[in-house]
Amino acid sequence: MPHLAITFQSWLLVTALGIIWGGSFIATEIALHDLSPYWITAYRMSIAAGLVSLVWARRGLPLYHASSGPMLPLFALGVLNAALPFQLITWGQQHVTAGFAGVSMASVGIFVLPMAHFLIKGEQLNAGRLFGFLIGLGGVAILIGDSALDTSGSDLEWLGRLSCIAGASCYAISSIITRQLPVIDPVGLLAVPLIVGALYCVGVALMLAGPPKLMSEDAFLAVVMLGLFPTALAGLLRDQVIRTAGPVFMSLANYQVPIWSVIFGILFLGEPFFLNLLLALTLVLLGTGLSQKDALRSLFQNAKQNPRT
Repeated sequence: MPHLAITFQSWLLVTALGIIWGGSFIATEIALHDLSPYWITAYRMSIAAGLVSLVWARRGLPLYHASSGPMLPLFALGVLNAALPFQLITWGQQHVTAGFAGVSMASVGIFVLPMAHFLIKGEQLNAGRLFGFLIGLGGVAILIGDSALDTSGSDLEWLGRLSCIAGASCYAISSIITRQLPVIDPVGLLAVPLIVGALYCVGVALMLAGPPKLMSEDAFLAVVMLGLFPTALAGLLRDQVIRTAGPVFMSLANYQVPIWSVIFGILFLGEPFFLNLLLALTLVLLGTGLSQKDALRSLFQNAKQNPRT
């Protein structure tokens, strides 16, 4: 495993991930006009798998830098990275409010913290880190508002909430597995799980939604965008952040997603601006600073010691 190092590039990448994933909700809304959630997931996974596999093949299909490495974790990542959480969250959203689903996704860091404490060297839990993550989670809750506590009225709401939380835990587990892998080619690390995940998602879509149907040009462009950016590109960036800066740092992106989603809704969908956005953003930034104060201090010290000329 490479040594953990949170650099200026790490901050740029985790911010980029928040922006990319936050913008994906617009494309998903467009695709939902023509497609079931199961086929949206299948298409985006298949497009991403095809693109990344082509790049990987042109590079000679490198994988582990040593002569051999475990393949089972890569197959597990194929399900846990995106396929299974997509399915769990999609099913859960049928029975819970959108607010609860948003808070459950922001809770990924809470799942990562205890696992990383015991399983990842250099990721030990402390009071400052926990307090910072709780403040960030509070910011997300304020952004979403009372809808996080509303009831949907569904008889299966309790199971839907468990399903959403299980989806969040899948992301946390996959982050730990990704960090623990030995030295591995970054494109191969993304390609193998995407191929496994795409096969899984297509199978589930066929069983639960039937054969694929024709879609409009807008829906086609939307699923292509979802496959290229939030799945393929974001997957590569996510793996790089986890491998270099650690799964706890990577979970900071989850706090950003609701913020960017609201901002894009205001900019591109004409949704109303409200002051809770500013308060939520302040708390998310404060929580991020508290949870990563040591990394920020080190970053600023290095900047002073090595100023650009």
